[in-house]
Amino acid sequence: MNSIFTYIFLGVSLAAPIGPVNAAQLDKGLRLGFGHAWIFGVGALVADICYMLLVYMGMIHFIEQPMMQAFLWLFGFFVLTYTGIESLVKSGKSTFVDGPKGKTTLLGSWTSGFLLSISNPLTILFWLGIYGSVLAKTASSFSSNQLAIYSAAIICGILLWDLFMATISSIARNLLHTNFLVVISIISSLSMIGFGIYFGVEAFRLLFM
Repeated sequence: MNSIFTYIFLGVSLAAPIGPVNAAQLDKGLRLGFGHAWIFGVGALVADICYMLLVYMGMIHFIEQPMMQAFLWLFGFFVLTYTGIESLVKSGKSTFVDGPKGKTTLLGSWTSGFLLSISNPLTILFWLGIYGSVLAKTASSFSSNQLAIYSAAIICGILLWDLFMATISSIARNLLHTNFLVVISIISSLSMIGFGIYFGVEAFRLLFM
């Protein structure tokens, strides 16, 4: 049992570092509440599971190809920059308390979470480096069934963090003053744009340097 809790904690640790997905999830919760923030996190988790499966099936060498990495950096640049700018434009509007939720469906929130995570090269590096090493160590010591259980424990840890982020953002939405929410939204939007620019620079280096 201690081993399972260790892998759950590993999942939380993988999801917790500040990055574009967390910034976007916070912004989603501030604008649309708990449900949209949580389903956004579920979409990001599905992308994580896709990368876990790629690592499990031995696709590491394909993802490590320079042209594939450049494509992923560029894809992340476009998705994050667009999302960040769109969120920044909306930050000046009073959409936190009385904003219409109907314009953004739960499916739309899920899709944006999936796209942000699947296009995030940092996610790829995390799963190649962390899960790849965990997989190598676990596979040499445990059966396939145990490996599946520990992988599921990692996923549970990520879900717990998503639940925490959705709860925090929805509580902030209900308790904080609208002007303060606008400031937080602007910061999270600028964070996404900053990560997008960073991804673009990395793509440029791979392609032209």
